[in-house]
Amino acid sequence: LTDIDSEIKSGNTFSYALKKYPQYFPNLYIALVKSGEASGKLGEILLKLAENLEKEREFKGKLKGALTYPLIVVVAMFIVMFIMVTFVIPKLLGLYKDFKVELPLTTKILIAISSFCTQFWPVIILGAFFGYVFLQRYLKTSVGRLMKDQLMFKIPVISNVVKISALVNATRTLSILIASGVSILEALSIIIDTTDNIIYQKAFKNILKQVEKGQSLGTALDQEGIFPPILVQMALVGEQTGHLDDTLMRLSKYFEMESELAIKAVTTLIEPVILVFLGVGVGFLVMSVITPIYNLTSSFK
Repeated sequence: LTDIDSEIKSGNTFSYALKKYPQYFPNLYIALVKSGEASGKLGEILLKLAENLEKEREFKGKLKGALTYPLIVVVAMFIVMFIMVTFVIPKLLGLYKDFKVELPLTTKILIAISSFCTQFWPVIILGAFFGYVFLQRYLKTSVGRLMKDQLMFKIPVISNVVKISALVNATRTLSILIASGVSILEALSIIIDTTDNIIYQKAFKNILKQVEKGQSLGTALDQEGIFPPILVQMALVGEQTGHLDDTLMRLSKYFEMESELAIKAVTTLIEPVILVFLGVGVGFLVMSVITPIYNLTSSFK
């Protein structure tokens, strides 16, 4: 901030000063500030930018909050099951060695799993750790990001959240850029840079090429085949009426409401699914431990 202040005092523009620090100020900020300087509405545009950042942070917070709880429950469930199978169950299964009854299949499977975990638990923990580190790094590569996005597009319910969240950010940002006087071509270039989803990023690159050739935004959106009809139709109407920025802002608010419904649908579905898997796991453990005891008491009769 001190360097930016010095640049401005030395006669350079605010946008020029920001451009020297791309790691902190992306192209979206610089384009909006440059537009505000040219139009004389810098204060108004900065206020819009602040509101956009606040809404984006609020939306990401809701999304993370909705998905964090189920993820914590699943991880905790696997940790508890691993501890049970590795350190608790072997002591119980050791009692069955003296039984002269045929052990059921579930108990044999549990004994095999328990023996493997008991012998190789350090390897399993290290493998899980290094696997996590490798996966995190792989998902930061272009190939890994594409694979992740393609997978997320195929998962029922969750794919809806992913698609709508991308549309919320794209329509809101595009609306602010156009309303601030940024050209549609420059706005699309910025959308490409600010879009995290590789699939939508490729789609916007194709759209930019088509718009450069003189095609309308609505038609270019329609040709990609991944955008909802309401976005295509509203974009066409906005272009025809000359109010594309207002139309896109209304669409972003619509997609925000849709995203909240999609997030609720995910949380509503995930909780019972987790309970089912938890019930199956606990039931398997109980059957594996109790059934041999029941068979032994039956043999005494």
